Amino acid sequence: MKKSSDKINSIVIVGGGSAGWITACILAKKFDCSDQANRLQITVVESPDIPIVGVGEGTWPTMRRTLEAIGVSENDFIRNCQATFKQGTQFFDWKNNSQNSRYFNLFSSIFDPSDFNLAPYWMMSGAKEGLSYADAVSAQGYACENFLAPKRITSKAFEAHQSYAYHLDAGRFSEFLKDHAIKNLGVNLTLANVVDAQTCEEGYLTAVVTREGSNISGDFFIDCTGFKSLLIGEKLGVNFNELGDILPNDRAVTMQVPYQDPNQEIACVTKSTAREAGWIWDIGLQTRRGVGYVYSSSFLTDDQAEQTLRSYVGLEADNLSARVIPMKVGRREKFWHKNCLAIGLSAAFIEPLEASAIFLIEAAANMVSDIFPASRSAMSLSADMFNQSFDFRWTRTIDFIKMHYVLSQRSDTDYWLAARELSGIPDSLQAKLDLWEQRPISKYDFSDINEPFPFESYQYVLYGMGRVPKDLPATMYTKANMANERFQQVKRARELICDGLPKHRELINQVCQFGFQSI
Repeated sequence: MKKSSDKINSIVIVGGGSAGWITACILAKKFDCSDQANRLQITVVESPDIPIVGVGEGTWPTMRRTLEAIGVSENDFIRNCQATFKQGTQFFDWKNNSQNSRYFNLFSSIFDPSDFNLAPYWMMSGAKEGLSYADAVSAQGYACENFLAPKRITSKAFEAHQSYAYHLDAGRFSEFLKDHAIKNLGVNLTLANVVDAQTCEEGYLTAVVTREGSNISGDFFIDCTGFKSLLIGEKLGVNFNELGDILPNDRAVTMQVPYQDPNQEIACVTKSTAREAGWIWDIGLQTRRGVGYVYSSSFLTDDQAEQTLRSYVGLEADNLSARVIPMKVGRREKFWHKNCLAIGLSAAFIEPLEASAIFLIEAAANMVSDIFPASRSAMSLSADMFNQSFDFRWTRTIDFIKMHYVLSQRSDTDYWLAARELSGIPDSLQAKLDLWEQRPISKYDFSDINEPFPFESYQYVLYGMGRVPKDLPATMYTKANMANERFQQVKRARELICDGLPKHRELINQVCQFGFQSI
């Protein structure tokens, strides 16, 4: 071992995929690596032997900002990544097993609830009249139920009438970002299989060792090697804390379902349908649907899960292959250790409910680009800041995902009974749920800027699942007239916004043929 220099001149990202290439693009754009005079070099080391799996994935509205920031054309992205628009998530049968319960977690409300919270007024009037919370505050649920897009072809790229994210083919997305990073952002690519790493006497990484016999040196390393976690886990020994006692789902069986009719409507939401031992996602891409059953192997075999998924898909599943994906649920004790940062599956993983995975990759890449140290001596402060931030973000993400299960009234199987066991509910979540039995959710419950899920998301889920305060004193809410006027404005806005919006498939076809206007 030898001492290494203090200056950081090179970044080595081990592993491609969504994590590696999103990170590479964000860092390369931030540090202008396309400028040949720039001394900071970014190299992605990607295995040529690991196949890319094109499952359908969901994103958050932050992806629009990310794509725009790294200089990607929205038209090119949609055309190359099988991308479609996402306006939220629709949950089926989560509240109970009556096969008739559903609600939305949407991206847009007509009025900002942190300015004037309509929730208590909905509880006192609209809820009693059978009006869902989503319909009371947003036009987006109506648009989704009618397969309407969130914008028109005359809109500018990345602009929206209603906030939106994307559904995409993860494999195509990674290849699209790789091409952009190499051609336009100055990122270097090395095709090799990393099998080990070297360290200096202080314990910092100095190079990765490849099966092909070459060593790739660097000053800072980002581990995007997935569940293998070759650098931060295997080499540096940072522990992985499993979370199966909180979130027991540890497997998924997936399937790609082509549309039988090329003009079939495309859903503008991620559909999440609860089943006996987990839930099924259903994501509409341009030429197919990506579906998958997320479940716990403690309650269901792989064969049983596949049969459940095939029954959900119906006759279209005949002759289609299915793939079982083991999931390693948990998180690292630290995400940044020495000169190594874990992003993506190497850092943490919880089930894909609410599509937090790609968002947390974006958040990690953006944060490290902002606090990136110029030298080794300044690294520990940045690492501490990052670890504190992402400890909070992952804790809150775990709480939010767990909340879906805790709120369910399903009691039809041992799986759902176990999901609500008090011993598996984090104290931080239980404290909030106890509080929200006494009063509506408040913006002051989410004062940290690093909150991954906004105030509105908690409202949509909590109230969509029928959880409202036990006793709501009307004397505390004296602006009923203002609230009623705003409820009427929501109705009028729904008509104005949705009038003239194209069908989702129609807009996708127009984008592929003509494209949005340039900004």
